[in-house]
Amino acid sequence: MDTPASLGLPSSCDILVFGGSGDLALHKLLPALYHLHRENRLPADTRIFALARSQRDNASYLALAERNCRAQVARSDFSAEAWRSFAQRVEYVAMDASQSADFGRVAKALKRTEGRVLVHYLATAPSLFAPIAQNLKIAGLAGPLARIVLEKPLGHSLESAVTINQAIGEVFDESRVFRIDHYLGKETVQNLMALRFANTLFEPVWRNGHIDHVQITVSETLGVENRGSYYDHAGAMRDMVQNHLLQLLCLVTMEAPVRFDAEAVRNEKVKILQALGPISGQDVQDKTVRGQYTAGHIGGQEVPAYWFEKNVDNDSDTETFVAVQAEIDNWRWAGVPFYLRTGKRMAKKCSEIVIQFKPVPNSLIGNGAGAANRLWIRLQPEERISVQLMAKAPGKGMQLEPVELDLNLAQAFSTQKRRWDAYERLLLDVIEGDSTLFMRRDEVEAAWSWVDPIIKGWHEHYLSPRPYPAGSNGPEQAQTLLELQGRRWLE
Repeated sequence: MDTPASLGLPSSCDILVFGGSGDLALHKLLPALYHLHRENRLPADTRIFALARSQRDNASYLALAERNCRAQVARSDFSAEAWRSFAQRVEYVAMDASQSADFGRVAKALKRTEGRVLVHYLATAPSLFAPIAQNLKIAGLAGPLARIVLEKPLGHSLESAVTINQAIGEVFDESRVFRIDHYLGKETVQNLMALRFANTLFEPVWRNGHIDHVQITVSETLGVENRGSYYDHAGAMRDMVQNHLLQLLCLVTMEAPVRFDAEAVRNEKVKILQALGPISGQDVQDKTVRGQYTAGHIGGQEVPAYWFEKNVDNDSDTETFVAVQAEIDNWRWAGVPFYLRTGKRMAKKCSEIVIQFKPVPNSLIGNGAGAANRLWIRLQPEERISVQLMAKAPGKGMQLEPVELDLNLAQAFSTQKRRWDAYERLLLDVIEGDSTLFMRRDEVEAAWSWVDPIIKGWHEHYLSPRPYPAGSNGPEQAQTLLELQGRRWLE
């Protein structure tokens, strides 16, 4: 069984969650910390400070936190006894992160920090990242054992990301900055590296000579929910493509790192981002599709159009769907198109990667003309890896049909206890100081360098979002993007 010592964790730690009463803290961070506490994975002397502007006492905050944790944690994993002991670690401190004077109150609440790891988790708007870092320094809370965690999005453009990174870098050196993308904490995402680099079966064919194209899809049935004010200024490109989808692309395509550590892994990811073929100017009309959902039906329920969502402008031209044809200009991947797709209010919730191999060059068997293998890597709602092979159908003659070899990760490791949540793994990595699964500064800026010209091209050429009904697979133009090349989205 894992213990704090076996995980390489320090003996004492303070976790400060800025934005402690927000959705991220209540729905993700506190449930993850509760699980870590319940399973004895946190350092024994761990304190959790929830920081927010709301004027409330500790008891009312703990009641709020308990309600949300009960809603997020499986009933079998929630116990009153475990919650009571966890709650003793948690303290609420009312403060305004934009007011430097309030950081003295935070330092006073901590009482002691010598020899303790300090984790500053900024679950706030990016506009607060720089002032919070500066105020932590002034308050004496940015010493050598302090680490800072930055949630996405890191800015809204390359220029804003550089500004934030420079401000953070003035207070925290790069080794103590953790830019989080929770997708990188998912078990199946990490299995991408195991699949590629621990199995000789795939390495010889993981290249342009054998792979026809790659599809990466992250679709959601939900709309913008309570994020309208943020999302209407961000859109799917900034919210999903710039981080989640490009991170998945890097893991699928990067070269094997010289060793499995933070710098080596991130070096290879940066090389991929720098090798992405630019899409700018009129190219956006041929290689990208913007979409925005209209009214429709999800799960049999009628849902409104995007412009009727809470805190969304009635005449908004923000995209809720993006499809992009990307190319990587290097030796391994030259000539292989990568189709990236993400959208809200889609037909199903799905995160998956499809590796489409080229057909056999000369089929000698039955109806095997054009037959090709396919590798599916499904990240959610289920975690599984399957390979589509061609096999003979029962009966007379040599008629071929596709069949699947399927690895269900939950079933394969069913003897283990509850599977770790992404935030659990990433929080432990921060406490330990392991930044392998986090984004480095140049990685973030390289991603923005590729995304910015696409957004600029949309505006220069007045490329408005194409409508698509909620509950569909996106606008028709997204289908055309592939059909013009003799391909189709694999649903």
